[in-house]
Amino acid sequence: MPVYENPSPGNKAGGITTLEEKSLGCTQKGGLGEVQDVLQYTQPVTRKGLNLVWGPGNDICAVTSLTASGAQLILFTTGRGTPLGGPAPTLKVATNANLATKKHGWIDFNAGQLLQGATMEKAAKQLFQLVLATANGQETKAEQHGYREIAIFKSGVTL
Repeated sequence: MPVYENPSPGNKAGGITTLEEKSLGCTQKGGLGEVQDVLQYTQPVTRKGLNLVWGPGNDICAVTSLTASGAQLILFTTGRGTPLGGPAPTLKVATNANLATKKHGWIDFNAGQLLQGATMEKAAKQLFQLVLATANGQETKAEQHGYREIAIFKSGVTL
């Protein structure tokens, strides 16, 4: 895929027009936490708190790099439905209810419920409980289906 194809065609269809917008969306997912460190690709985490990892925007390459840096559980938000499973348990969070319904075999949590009247408090509590259950050994949808992939980032274009 040529560099100009990033953001991907799927990102563009979802309204993202530049790599900057894509990166800002990723950073927003850190919430209000203060960034403690920016890590190089696969560099281990040494500071508690929110750490950003420099790496590719490709889904499975990004999940692999997070795991290599020490992530033990990944919350992967998706608006289009990526059916991946990483080296660490990877909870896929749908940003809309249609996706959660359509891809129920891939999606672990429906954040789209917020647009259907659920309160932030209720959704946050459900997600927190799911994260705790997963940390305690409950399998993600990907794990239930035996999906565990890795992809190593390389210099140049990733296809």
